[in-house]
Amino acid sequence: MDFWNFLEYAAWALSVGFGAYLLIDLARIDSTYDNDLLTSSREGEIELTQERHQI
Repeated sequence: MDFWNFLEYAAWALSVGFGAYLLIDLARIDSTYDNDLLTSSREGEIELTQERHQI
């Protein structure tokens, strides 16, 4: 087996590892936090405060 084949297998292994990590992290975050918290955004509150031009 030459260098490029070894590099290809290493890249596939890293890809599988990252995919597994993403799935594990997805399950951990989904079980830890509520869906309403994950989909909420505080940006609207910040923008509303800036539009009022409060000093």
